[in-house]
Amino acid sequence: MLGESTPMKTTPNHLLGQLGMHDILETDERMVMEMANRPELTNTRGALQGGLVTTLIDIAAGRLAGRLVRADQDVTTADMNVHFLAPVVVGPARAEATVVRAGKRLIVTAVDVTDVGRDRLAARATLSFAVLDRR
Repeated sequence: MLGESTPMKTTPNHLLGQLGMHDILETDERMVMEMANRPELTNTRGALQGGLVTTLIDIAAGRLAGRLVRADQDVTTADMNVHFLAPVVVGPARAEATVVRAGKRLIVTAVDVTDVGRDRLAARATLSFAVLDRR
């Protein structure tokens, strides 16, 4: 049902679970996920690796876009633009994905990533997803 929230999910044995990614909120309008900032995931400055922040963005936005297509369709990332604004040094990193536009063949999302421990915007992204019919 549109707007209905699902309970928090974690997948500890999946790679994303091992990285500390987990759901906070999942609805048809919004997907919120977090990722812990642990020493083995940081760069030499102690900030969460930018590639991992980008992965968190792509997963949150892609899962949201996937909720908006028919059961016989999938989505795939067509374009991603990420602006890194501040490092995630305390954490967790919280990605909040929202829908900008949902069309028949393209879904556009926006994602803000916050360093929760510092209450600071760390990244802002826009992503486009192609809607594909399953083969």
